[in-house]
Amino acid sequence: MDKLALITRNTEEIVVKEELEALLNSGKTPSAYVGYEPSGKIHMGHVLTVNKLLDLQQAGFEITVLLADVHAYLNEKGTMDEVREVAEYNKRCFIALGLDENKTRFVLGSSYQLEPQYMLDVLKLARTTTLNRARRSMDEVSRETENPKVSQMVYPLMQAVDIAHLGVDVAVGGIDQRKIHMLAREGLPELGYKAPVCIHTPILLGLDGKKMSSSSGNYISVDDSPEDIKKKMKKAFCSEGEVKYHIMPRFPGITIQRPEKFGGDLHYDSYEALESAFASKALHPMDLKAGASDYMNQILEPVRKLMGEGSS
Repeated sequence: MDKLALITRNTEEIVVKEELEALLNSGKTPSAYVGYEPSGKIHMGHVLTVNKLLDLQQAGFEITVLLADVHAYLNEKGTMDEVREVAEYNKRCFIALGLDENKTRFVLGSSYQLEPQYMLDVLKLARTTTLNRARRSMDEVSRETENPKVSQMVYPLMQAVDIAHLGVDVAVGGIDQRKIHMLAREGLPELGYKAPVCIHTPILLGLDGKKMSSSSGNYISVDDSPEDIKKKMKKAFCSEGEVKYHIMPRFPGITIQRPEKFGGDLHYDSYEALESAFASKALHPMDLKAGASDYMNQILEPVRKLMGEGSS
């Protein structure tokens, strides 16, 4: 698979593809980042962007992971000490999921976000951003709050300025981050910084068929036990997302194990083949869920092992 195909697979949108191609042809080593708010369990929705970072790392990008402790504090997710403790847990999870600790730059937001130039840039961006634009850029939970705090409106401005101060070419995030990334593309050049290329991944549906989120409790956590994953997958709305976005990028094919009396094992070399079999009912939903559970447990076993070592 060539670099462009690797980078663009399993994405919802590239803003803009021509700029990405120019970056790949520039002769320089490109860089990309994702910011994560340390506010709870790492779930498979987070892993979707981790998978994209792995694709970018394989394509030769320098990768930065922002552990956004100040953002979490502003979003009322705990004291600074509490969110930093969660940030360290998050970092260990990301490494266990495959990000090379020696090739990935992990950055705490508080290591630079309290510096005068950073704060001045946030204030400059605030001068050109309307209240309505800031509110639209807020995360969904905060946006729907009856009386959001001013800090929660500063949050998206900081996310835009993060891109500039981390010095990255590409911002990666779920498609729900689009409004913030568009704010960055429009606002950063006015501050003297370049506009980032933006790579957006799909929103992974939770176990109930709605957006996966920590606040909804409809997720598979990276440190769930094998038994818990099997139970959750059995009750899940559908398992196709896990296969497409988590299993297929890591395995050359997927084998669904079935007893001989039910026709024996089924093997699929691509997601499209599996999707076709599922649509034609050649693959039963319960067989798909059982097979997906087995592969998900293989992916998450390194995390459980690392978490066990960390608690011993």
